[in-house]
Amino acid sequence: MEKILIVDDSVLQATMLKSILDDDYEITLAHTAEEGLRLADTEKYSLILLDVIMPDMDGFTLLKKLQEEIITQSVPVILITSLSDVQSEQRGFVLGAVDYITKPFHPLTVKARVNTHVKLYNYRKQVEYQSNTDQLTGVANRRQHDNYSVMKWKEAARLQIPFSICMFDIDRFKAYNDKFGHPAGDKVIAGVAKTVSTHLRRSTDFFARYGGEEFVAFLIGDSMEKAFEHLKKIRMEVEKLQIPHDPSVSQWVTISIGGVTVIPSVEKTYDYYLKVADAMLYDAKESGRNQVVWMDENLKQVKEK
Repeated sequence: MEKILIVDDSVLQATMLKSILDDDYEITLAHTAEEGLRLADTEKYSLILLDVIMPDMDGFTLLKKLQEEIITQSVPVILITSLSDVQSEQRGFVLGAVDYITKPFHPLTVKARVNTHVKLYNYRKQVEYQSNTDQLTGVANRRQHDNYSVMKWKEAARLQIPFSICMFDIDRFKAYNDKFGHPAGDKVIAGVAKTVSTHLRRSTDFFARYGGEEFVAFLIGDSMEKAFEHLKKIRMEVEKLQIPHDPSVSQWVTISIGGVTVIPSVEKTYDYYLKVADAMLYDAKESGRNQVVWMDENLKQVKEK
């Protein structure tokens, strides 16, 4: 069931809105702007109904704060207000509201407008998901990686926590395609992606297909030693799949991984360290493949074998 947050200091009005929508949605009530902001940051809502006139912090101020937060800026907000002047309505739309419901409201009007904006929100999410997802593997695509990595890098730089970037490559993939054909090669790519993604499911992990048989991931908050050990385990899990390769080059399909762990700074960008991870991947392949090669912030290299 879709979740809706109602932020209104009037218990009577909030309860009325809840009774109108209760049959179709899971409703959460907040009676102060501060409580509404906290709930919006901790739960996932498909819509927020926000009263404009509230003590301490009015609806316009709360709307502005919601639009500034990464977590809540895409959630549609309908303003509930007794203000009917054009200036107030214009201000709400400028700040990011998707609609207005004026008091006194009619249940059918509330239901119709809420249903419309929940449907639009879900449609937008679906389109966004499709544009950011690799169709073959179901993991994030390069576009999503390019957008998300910069945001998370800045966040880690602000918090001064470790950030690990790693590049994956399926070993001797061209030889596999030449031997078994591209449809079989696509199945290998999908199988490797599925195995790797099952081990990168934390909220601090991100995994994407970078292109062809190459993947990229980053892990936030782990020490270099912990990230290195975790990626070693992932490499071994792929090998355990025992996907037969061309016997003339390899027994099984394997992957090579290169990575780097740093404390992000404004002096060095994410792209700079992505190239370092790619260089470590090159070293892993030059050193015999099917292994992990890592580098720490002090340019000390660690090899699995």
